[in-house]
Amino acid sequence: MKKTLLAAAACATLQAHAQTPADVPPAQQAERTLRPVVVTATPGVAQQAFDTAASIDVIDGATIRNSQLQVNMSESLVRVPGVIALNRQNYAQDLQISVRGFGARSTFGVRGLRLYSDGIPATAPDGQGQVSHFDLSSADRIEVLRGPFSALYGNSSGGVISIFTADGLPGMQAEGGAAVGSDGIRRVNARFAGDNGTWNWNVGATRFETDGFRDHSAAKREGLNGKLKWKGSADTRVTLVANAVDMPDVQDPLGLTRPEFQANPRQASPVALLFDTRKSVEQQQVGLIVEHQLNPANGLKLTTWRGQRSTEQFQAIPVGTQTPITQPGGVIDLDRDYMGLDGQWIHKSRLAGSPLTFTAGVYADELKEHRQGFQNFTGASASPTALGVIGALRRDEDNRVRSFDQYAQANWERERFGLTLGVRHSTVRFRSQDHFIVGANGDDSGAAKYSATTPMAGLVYHVNDNLNVYASVGRGFETPTFNEVSYRPNGQTGLNFDLKSAYSRHYEVGVKAEPVRNWRVNAALFQANTSDEIVVLTNQGGRSTFQNASSTRRRGLEAALAGSWAQAWSTYAALTWLDASYRTAFLTCPGGPCPTAANPAVPVPAGNRIPGIPRASAFAELVYKHRPWGLEAGIEVRYTGRIAVDDRNTDFAPAATLFNLRLALAQNVQRWTVREFVRVDNLAGRDYIGSVIVNEGNSRFFEPAPGRTWLLGVSAAYAF
Repeated sequence: MKKTLLAAAACATLQAHAQTPADVPPAQQAERTLRPVVVTATPGVAQQAFDTAASIDVIDGATIRNSQLQVNMSESLVRVPGVIALNRQNYAQDLQISVRGFGARSTFGVRGLRLYSDGIPATAPDGQGQVSHFDLSSADRIEVLRGPFSALYGNSSGGVISIFTADGLPGMQAEGGAAVGSDGIRRVNARFAGDNGTWNWNVGATRFETDGFRDHSAAKREGLNGKLKWKGSADTRVTLVANAVDMPDVQDPLGLTRPEFQANPRQASPVALLFDTRKSVEQQQVGLIVEHQLNPANGLKLTTWRGQRSTEQFQAIPVGTQTPITQPGGVIDLDRDYMGLDGQWIHKSRLAGSPLTFTAGVYADELKEHRQGFQNFTGASASPTALGVIGALRRDEDNRVRSFDQYAQANWERERFGLTLGVRHSTVRFRSQDHFIVGANGDDSGAAKYSATTPMAGLVYHVNDNLNVYASVGRGFETPTFNEVSYRPNGQTGLNFDLKSAYSRHYEVGVKAEPVRNWRVNAALFQANTSDEIVVLTNQGGRSTFQNASSTRRRGLEAALAGSWAQAWSTYAALTWLDASYRTAFLTCPGGPCPTAANPAVPVPAGNRIPGIPRASAFAELVYKHRPWGLEAGIEVRYTGRIAVDDRNTDFAPAATLFNLRLALAQNVQRWTVREFVRVDNLAGRDYIGSVIVNEGNSRFFEPAPGRTWLLGVSAAYAF
């Protein structure tokens, strides 16, 4: 039986392990590396990842910061099987993150996934998320949940990514760091943390700048992140979380056509220079978490948050396209205020002599958005006096989206098996009030309501202390986001409230094994079937419209192996194979607008691959550590398969295999800890495409990645 299950592990998905700091004793390393504790799989309750009936990975803080820039989550998420996180080399656009193929179609922000920072949602009620305020320099860990268990997080929960700020250590600590690298990269950061028994704090600030790999791609980002804990009593704990990010006038080089990429991958699109395409983002938010233990059996947890995010984006939309009064212009100006509340009751008892944990809660959040659109030129359209500047008003509306959810989850743990059952009911309401009613541009106010019930179930069988097998099923749903309902497919003004939610069914079987000491194998086979998939209908003039047109299937396997031998060598490898395809044919209008909303012209055959998703991806590393010298050397291999650029599969970004090298040193002198590192990526200097802009209407699909690059960094920490 054991041999059979271990053989199955070789051909199914494996979850990534969390590396530990070099100064952790070896005995503690084995336990911490192989049995990380997570809370994402069971909201409000900590569990060992090894014993859950879910695919969940933990990347610890040492790995996040190990010879890394500490700016992009793609640096670390590349280690997680089932996750595709592409660095677009374009800080005016968010990372492209997908989990088992969910979220791949997004061209604005992160969608299809739930994002959390210290328990505070970074995903709006419509399913649109942002990660620009995630602070990697002070992170304790990142948890990544995939598969049916994600359904318990509600709307757009194809996967869950949570980042947690580290607690301060006893006493006080101060740390500073800096890094410089290719293409004018400059990063400085500082952190102050500590613990005096009653108060625990960790506050960090980061400033990042780059001239950019491509022309017209310079960027600057300043961020602040802080966590303050107060232990009021043995039964009460209060946590305050606050963060802010400022990204002024970040240049956007746009994508390139294939001939442009082949001619000069470093160039910006000519229209990017013509219209000075750029984006400015500013965000501040605070969150409060209150935990109180009523008695040994009952506890309460209340999480509340509030924030504001403003975005101003200049797009490359032709002047002629913007001329009609019904066209919303080429400058987007968004002001968003958001708030929410999540209340949980956690009850611990026994059923049939075995531990039972029951969690129930209510969740409500709201996003208020003031959206304006302006022409990105001044003067007459026939002879504009300036381009890439704010011109006449062309759109003005107030939008609001609210969600109200109720959820419950029960975990029953027997000696030989564990059972988890959960259900969530979600209601999401959209409302828009139009204030730009001029001539042919009529009143486009409207409203829509979406609701769904998403159950899930998981069963894990404990074969022995070192081997678990599990199975889980769940149902998920995904409403359109405000960005996806922003434009109607027939060229008329107003929001497209005809879009329906997409519904999915998820299935997974897996195994988690520790065949020998300090080695781990985790594996899962999965499938997700989606009906009413939200797909692109038209993409023209900088505007995308969407439709419910197809059923899809995402199935695959993930595999990972983690372990160490002797005193100095360790290895980690992760492999993902994912078949994400349309199961029914549909029609689209890539050149849009359609002759009529019901009459798209171009067929997308059944069996076409969903764009933005490689069929295969892999990561592997070999690491040598010499602890007396504080030396660590590692070589990494990253592989990304071909990626379709559009629904019609008219072109593909080629597969790419990259080799990276890193070297780090650490010295401990009295109260000081000093670390230095050097990193070289893409050792072979290969030209390749780092990411694609899915269904880009002008065939500017390709976002090139740099050739050989270097990064040099140093940090120093002092313990008071």
